[in-house]
Amino acid sequence: MKKKTKIFVLDTSVLIHDHHAIINFKQHDVAVPITVLEELDKFKLGNDTKNFSAREVIRFIDKLVGNEHLSNWIDIESGLGKFKIIMDHDPKMINAETVYASSKNDHKIINAALILQEEFPTRNVILVTKDINLRIKAKALGVAAEDYETGKVYELKNDLAPDYIIDHVDSDLIREVFTRGTSEEQGVLGSLKRTNGYYILKNGKTSSLVYYNQTTGMLERIEKEFVYGIKPKNAEQAFALHALTNPEIKLVALQGVAGTGKTLLALAAALEQEKKFNQIILARPIVPLSNKEIGFLPGDANDKISPYMEPLWDNLKFIKAQYGEHEKKHKAISEMEENKKIVITPLAFIRGRSFSNIMFIIDEAQNLTPHEIKTIITRAGENTKIVFTGDVHQIDTPYLDEYSNGLAYLIQKIKNQPLFAHVKLEKGERSELANLANDLL
Repeated sequence: MKKKTKIFVLDTSVLIHDHHAIINFKQHDVAVPITVLEELDKFKLGNDTKNFSAREVIRFIDKLVGNEHLSNWIDIESGLGKFKIIMDHDPKMINAETVYASSKNDHKIINAALILQEEFPTRNVILVTKDINLRIKAKALGVAAEDYETGKVYELKNDLAPDYIIDHVDSDLIREVFTRGTSEEQGVLGSLKRTNGYYILKNGKTSSLVYYNQTTGMLERIEKEFVYGIKPKNAEQAFALHALTNPEIKLVALQGVAGTGKTLLALAAALEQEKKFNQIILARPIVPLSNKEIGFLPGDANDKISPYMEPLWDNLKFIKAQYGEHEKKHKAISEMEENKKIVITPLAFIRGRSFSNIMFIIDEAQNLTPHEIKTIITRAGENTKIVFTGDVHQIDTPYLDEYSNGLAYLIQKIKNQPLFAHVKLEKGERSELANLANDLL
């Protein structure tokens, strides 16, 4: 007997998150409330991520539908289910707009699911939304509701917190690494061995920081060296600087809580290598606080974005402060700013660009979707290095979490690739007070 297919009702948050979501439900049918199309229409203008995604969704639906009538079930693709737009009218039994006593779009979306339940009483109708509150409201009215799971990375726990301390290592091997600078791996890493992995080899009080070079099969010693006035304060920072300055590694993910030095290290490494690149770009997604859209902030465009870019400028000022005003490297940074060799900008302002001969640092990458991460990387041209920094546990956007954000997705999906390195920084170096807050609050 053929198993009954389900009907999935998608809300706006799902389509903004993944504009190809409609084709990700296998043989099951997919419905989109007309209210969602209205919301997408409101979002289509602008340069924010949601605006770009809204336009992509509209184009996708237009291509999918063709000349078909939207109120009829349409075949999506061979092997997939059907697609339909649900018109806005009241269900016969339970009406979400009546129950919740307001005419909100969320309640209209719930009503669309209720209408399908009445029309297809023998099939499972499931509302799919990234809005937790909407899921709760739907369930309260007897509508099955779930999060959009495609792209979530539940197996990433070990990838986000890799073990890098190898204890009880033969002291002769540690000595060889320390004196010669390299040594055969000799199986010492065991199950912890990974491409471009970083480790502390220990035997009692003897230890050495090493990098595992997959190409040569060798362990290479890592020194704590100054990089443009910044010296690593711990092993993790030394690992990060090695990955950032290694020309063979083209993609780096630095993960860690606030105060661990992610952005500072990335910027210092970029300045150290500035002769290798035509330009250094630091960017971050703009996530308005307290639901205040950037357009409502006072001033012109530069005034509006300035508060969001200030943390990046602070890191640049800190590096400049390591040198006197008349010192060569201090002047070099000023010249790079004037000549646009180093640029600090919102991520939305460089959408659509291709990047050749550029070191590109993306801060707060945990606020990007997997699709955005992919889009950025696929823009990389020759001699480009991309660095993503962020904390997967500090999500500022309402529809992402520690499993669905782009940074976590990147770390899990590209691990063990020869062009990629991931370093987690756990030890805060900002201040004792900051460390206390991270540990206890």
